Amino acid sequence: MKYFLVGYMACGKSRRGRLMAESLGVCFIDLDDYIERREMRTIPQIFAIAGEEIFRKLERLYLHEVCELYKDFVMATGGGTPCFFDNMEYMNRQGKTIFLNTDIDVIVSRLVKAKFRRPLLSRLNGDEIYLFVEKHLQERMPYYLQAQEIENSY
Repeated sequence: MKYFLVGYMACGKSRRGRLMAESLGVCFIDLDDYIERREMRTIPQIFAIAGEEIFRKLERLYLHEVCELYKDFVMATGGGTPCFFDNMEYMNRQGKTIFLNTDIDVIVSRLVKAKFRRPLLSRLNGDEIYLFVEKHLQERMPYYLQAQEIENSY
């Protein structure tokens, strides 16, 4: 079975995914890590060199690649993965999607500590990050809510 964890940046997809994969006895795949290995550069480098549009195309390509290569896994998707192309519909057809619904204050506190690793946030201060996340969550929520299951995450 294929499990896809979706949700906003820093909502706990990777942490929850590792635990879930271990309990199910399947492999864990962090889509961002997979992209970095295949592209031999970091996500921030891809954004800086190629831009978000190219990154989103790569993200879709590698999402499909993983689904073709592996039968059973738990995947932590990127925060934007469900929101581009037909990715959410594709994941719903491939396996089970789980939206980790996390309080905005929890997300912002995590992002402020690690903003240098997030291309979309690297130049923002704490208040700007909060406003950015609030706006982004509103835009992305319709995609996240297409998940087959919703879990409140902390």
